Formats: sequence, C-alpha cells, structure tokens
Amino acid sequence: METERRISTGIDGLDEAIDYLRPGDTVVWQCEHISDYMYVATRFVTNVARKGDRIVYIRFADHEEIMDTAALRERDDTGLVFDAIDDPNTVTVAQVAPAVRAAWAEQFGLDSEFATPKRMVAALRELGFNYVFDTDFAADLTIMEEGSEFIERFTHKDQYQWPMFTSCCPGWVRFVKSQYPELTDNLSTAKSPQQMFGAVAKSYFAEKVGIDPKRLFVVSIMPCVSKKSECALPTMKNDAGDPDVDVSITTRELNIMMRANHIEPKYLPEEEFDSPLGSATGAAVVFGTTGGVMDAALRSAYFLITGKNPDPDAFTAVRGMDGWKEATFNIPGAGDVRVAVVSSLGKARKLIEAVKRGDAAYDFVEVMACPGGCAGGGGQPIHDGTELAEDRGNVLWRLDQGELLRFSHENPDVKALYKDYLGAPLGEKSHHLLHTDHNAWQMPQKML
Repeated sequence: METERRISTGIDGLDEAIDYLRPGDTVVWQCEHISDYMYVATRFVTNVARKGDRIVYIRFADHEEIMDTAALRERDDTGLVFDAIDDPNTVTVAQVAPAVRAAWAEQFGLDSEFATPKRMVAALRELGFNYVFDTDFAADLTIMEEGSEFIERFTHKDQYQWPMFTSCCPGWVRFVKSQYPELTDNLSTAKSPQQMFGAVAKSYFAEKVGIDPKRLFVVSIMPCVSKKSECALPTMKNDAGDPDVDVSITTRELNIMMRANHIEPKYLPEEEFDSPLGSATGAAVVFGTTGGVMDAALRSAYFLITGKNPDPDAFTAVRGMDGWKEATFNIPGAGDVRVAVVSSLGKARKLIEAVKRGDAAYDFVEVMACPGGCAGGGGQPIHDGTELAEDRGNVLWRLDQGELLRFSHENPDVKALYKDYLGAPLGEKSHHLLHTDHNAWQMPQKML
C-alpha cells in the first residue's frame, strides 16, 4: 500500500529514530537558527531529488534560501541543444566532464570496459556535434592555475585567509556564499574546468580555426545539475557579453538525446576527441571523484616547487570514500602542507566549524557537494536502491593508472596554450580568461 511507503529523511540516524517518513506526513522542526533547519531540509531534498520525485519548495518566512532551488530538479535543456545542432549557422562544441565517462552508458546496460570514452565521442558525433572535446583538458588547465595560485598563497601566508578552498563545485561555492560568506575569499579564484573550457573555446580555439566566437555554441555534458546555474552567472561571460558556456546538460539528458536519436552505443566504433582541446592526463580524469582534485593538484604543485615529478601515487591518503579525509605531505622547499578532502555539504559544515573552533587547521581543502564527488553527482543516472559513486570513482582511478601522462603540467596541448596564447599561469591573460571574482555576484536573498 502507498501509505506504507517509507521515505528517507536523508539522515540515517533520524530514519532509525522515527522509522522513516510516510506519504502525507507533516513534519514540524523547531530550531533556534535557520542553519539547524538546513541540516535536515537539505539532506531530505537531496535524497528525494536524486530519486527523481517532484519537490515543491515554498519559503514563507523572510529568511535566506536554504538550498539551491535550481538544483532540486533539473531543467530539461535538450531542446536548446537539438535546436543548435540543427541550425546551419551555428557551430556546436561539446565538452564532456570526467565523471560522465564512468556513467554515460549505464542506462544502456553496458559495462565500463566496453563503454569507453572513445565510444562516448562517437555517440556525440552521431548526435551531430561539430566538435567533441574533453573537459579533462580544462581540468589539466585548472590544475595549472589553481596549483600555481596555491603556491602563491602558501609562500605569502600572511597575505591570505586560510585554508584555501577549491572552487570547481558550484553547489559548494553557493553554500559558502550563503552560509559562511566571511570565507568567500578563501575560495580559489580559478574558474571550474567547465567555465575555463568555454572561455578558451570562444577565444583561443575560435581564433585558431577562424570562426567567429558568436557562432560557437558550447554545450557541457556534466554529472551535475548545479552546473546549469554556474554557466548562467553574470561573471561567466566574455568581453562581448556572451556566456562562456551556452548550455549545460546532465548525463541523464545526454541519455535522453541518444534515445531520441535511436543511438545504440553497443554498435558504435571508438573515435578520438578533437584537437587541440581534447588531450588530457590521468590527473584530469580523477577530477570526477572525491580526492581527485587534491591528488592532481599536489602532483603538479610538487613539480612546480621542486622541478621534479613525485610518484603519481604518492598522495593516496586523499583517495577513498571517507567523507572527511586529512593528511600532511612534505614538499621539499615548501615544507609540510596540511590538506583535507570532504564530500557532502554536511561534512563541509563540520570541517568549517572545526576550523573555526581551532580544532583543525589546514592549508588546502577540496570540497565536493555530492557524496563521493562528481561521480555521484545529481545529474548522473539513477539506480533505485543503489549508490554507484564508488564504483564510478574506481573506473576513473583505473583510467588514471592507464594513462601515459599522469601530471597536468605534462599535457602537451596545455603547454602549447600557454606558449602560444596565455603566457604563464596567473599571468594577465590567464587571470582575465580563467579566473573569477566570487564577490562579484550575489545570492538571491541578497538581491531582494
């Protein structure tokens, strides 16, 4: 019977205490501060949204938004993408996030050994995209900028707030700006790989191939729903006022488009990404799982300081599915670097509160809003009763192990980009195209 259906609150301990929720239940939560209510509400909403159920959010009181409402249920943007593909005057450019390659063919019953990134490329070309690039290229670029930024801050500690936080997860960025606005300046100013790619595509790539940037329509395929709101930020536009990324769709939306066009991936050949924004290293691939950004950043930070590559597997302490991991690594010439990795905003809140109390101290912290990182993102395929973030993450670590190049600073196309166009990490042109001001836009409640 429907009345016997159990609905999780998203909090295991609370589910056990109240024997779950039932359809029709009214829940009254008495709290002293809105943050106390957020602890329950955000977990409940995230859990329900991942199952694809409909959510109605009504804010009666005059308080801040307690969640990113754009991320509650994804907006279907497949129509915009089909229209762009069908427009003969538009040049469509697809970029594919690291975590998508671990999940793109799950709905077609294919295992990860067969559903390779190269078959994914073939599927996107079948859809009609003019160019198919790899967001991993921009992940390597992100490491060059964010890693260099961390070294700059670390070697001038008295000029910055600590710790430095990663900024590639838009859900996390919005969480900081709404819940801990005093920590906004702790965020890396580096744009996310999605946005770096768009900025480079509509400048460097457009010039290289002789296409008017206004004709380019950049589509990102992401494991994340919040990427839709990120690419719409007013700070994510070029000098002409055009968005760096025109549309972001989820892995699920990619599956919808493939089914609409009767594409069966089991019959597809393997094809290469386009050049020059299609090459990537193993360090970029692991951006899609918890600990991957930190691992990749440390690999290149070590090189940038010492001039020598570390063992690419020297930083395994930041890997794994624990929601809060911490470690200290010694980099010759720099000293001990205290790092932490958290996935889920609940863990992020606990870490921040520990830092504020003085119970923990770090130099560099990776934060992902979704448990397990992007591999478990809200835009990935849903399998009722099964969480696949760890399995997908393992696919990415395996791909990293199989790459000939495992350091972002060794990506030949990234090297060429700096040599021919950007100059150097943190340089004037790099800063203009690849960095952002997190204080230059406001959360919705601040705009009322």
